[in-house]
Amino acid sequence: MEGKKLDRNSIVGFVIIAGLLIWMMLNNINKEKEAIAQDNEVAKKEIVKEAESEKISSAISNHVETDSVQNTALQAALGPFAYSATLPSAQGGKTELKNELLTLVVENKGGSLSNVVINNNARFNKNSKELVELIKDNNAEFNLELYTKDNKKFNTRDLFFEPELTKEGENQVLSMRLKVSATEFLEYRYVLKPDDYMLDFTIRTQGLSRVINTAETPALDWSLKTYSNEKSITYENQYTRVYYEYEGGKDNSLSNTSKDDSTEAKNVSFVAFKQHFFASVLITDKAFDTASLKSANLVHDEAVDTVFTKQFNARMPLAYTGGELNYDMKWFFGPADYKLLKSYDQGLDKIVPLGWGIFGWLNRFLFIPVFGVLSSFLPYGIAIIALTVLVRLLISPLTYKSYVSQAKMKAIRPEVNELNEKYKNDPMKKQQETMNLYSKAGVNPMAGCIPALLQIPIFYSLFQFFPSAFDLRQKSFLWADDLSSYDQILELPFRIPFYGNHVSLFPILASVAIFVYMKMTTGDQQMAAPAQEGMPDMSKIMKVMIYISPLMMLFFFNNYASGLSLYYFISNLITIGIMYVIKNHIVKEEKIKAIIEDNKTKERPKGKFQRKMQEMMQQAQEQQKLQEERKKKNK
Repeated sequence: MEGKKLDRNSIVGFVIIAGLLIWMMLNNINKEKEAIAQDNEVAKKEIVKEAESEKISSAISNHVETDSVQNTALQAALGPFAYSATLPSAQGGKTELKNELLTLVVENKGGSLSNVVINNNARFNKNSKELVELIKDNNAEFNLELYTKDNKKFNTRDLFFEPELTKEGENQVLSMRLKVSATEFLEYRYVLKPDDYMLDFTIRTQGLSRVINTAETPALDWSLKTYSNEKSITYENQYTRVYYEYEGGKDNSLSNTSKDDSTEAKNVSFVAFKQHFFASVLITDKAFDTASLKSANLVHDEAVDTVFTKQFNARMPLAYTGGELNYDMKWFFGPADYKLLKSYDQGLDKIVPLGWGIFGWLNRFLFIPVFGVLSSFLPYGIAIIALTVLVRLLISPLTYKSYVSQAKMKAIRPEVNELNEKYKNDPMKKQQETMNLYSKAGVNPMAGCIPALLQIPIFYSLFQFFPSAFDLRQKSFLWADDLSSYDQILELPFRIPFYGNHVSLFPILASVAIFVYMKMTTGDQQMAAPAQEGMPDMSKIMKVMIYISPLMMLFFFNNYASGLSLYYFISNLITIGIMYVIKNHIVKEEKIKAIIEDNKTKERPKGKFQRKMQEMMQQAQEQQKLQEERKKKNK
């Protein structure tokens, strides 16, 4: 036997592959260099920041207490804000605000939140003793840049605020003042109401125009490094992103898949750092003229990067009015629950990804209300099954029409084959006669496709609904301890690419159900679909898809919400049952053939589609004849 040789195409292929590998290696090396450079730059900035903070702290600790603020070290470090640092109540303390839903800690240094705990919500699983903390261990920064008359820049994160906690009725009010004198200050004012995830927040100045350069625009910087709070960090990261509202009600978001993303927006009314099931939102009554927003993905390897998901940054320039700052804002820290967010009537429900257009409408006006009613008196797993049954019953007429269409196509398949054989040398005539046969028999080749297309909005809407349903978080059903995450039944000692290091059962059941359903229907579809010249063999494609589709679901859904896999499993079981009943007890083959034969004896008006198709084929046939005649004349 002659030995195998490398032909030219193989050599070219190897060269291209080798080139791609070399390019990838060089690209990775460049990226590593860039990453090292970026890390060095960040480290430098952190060192400078720490040095500045240490300088200020050292000056404060070593200052000589006196009625006048003349200490040279403090003046050099803090300028006009040295007065505030000398106040005993402003040094190194913190203040706690707490209601039934939130626990907040505000630091004197910086006057901002250093800890935000969502009460009664556990991390990872319902048995965890750790509560969800959106802000902790310096993962967040809230800073206002101010410029003095001598053009020095000061950051509020390095300055000391004097706290004053009071009560206004049932509300807790915390005033944090960065003072230049007893009557001149920058104030952050927090108001926490009972049983509420929203707190009022005000930024204002009083009398600072004496020392502040109002010609320089102050900038508000807010950043957050988001902690992972769910079982699957990869799945959680898909729903972690920056949302914002701008230009009087429009909404948009940064990418949730890119490594880095940024944008500039105008007239921004809120910025939301949304994690999968929780959100930190800054809302302003007076819109920010502009906002610079950034998002960086921190999960490069889910086996290693298990603490944080993304780094968010927002920079919003503020505007002086009459030489003073005055912004009424709100903070929201809490669950990204559609019903809760909508109840605030601030447009916050836009941060819940329910799908665009008709998909979002179906979720907002159909699936969310219906599921809310069902889950109010049923366990959540049973409510999903009940919703699935309702959806399948709703679209069962479409399933019936689709099967009837397939049955009709199957019944006239022998006649279509005869026409294919009779007019095999005249494709135009073959198409025309086939259309006439469909018309006489009362068969519409598109009738089987239209019901399937109409079901797509329902399936896609539910695909968006289940991963966004906060109500499913840490709700158990059967072996699944969390319907919002995967239902692990076996942990693997290794990680399979695109699959993970665990085995989920509901995706396996859903994949088996899809396989049975496709096996059950593919034979009829192959028999119903007439072969077309010049077209790929659909029977072979369908045979391959029988195995590929379940396999894709098995891999794709292994890390997804088990509630979604439960829905698809039950949905396919019901569909199999409906198809079995229709096929064996409702739509009989003899009855279909009798209907077709009866249709052939009647004069049936042609539909617009059929008339248009026939006219197009006639025109094409006439053009073909003219071309043949011209060829004969030219010869």
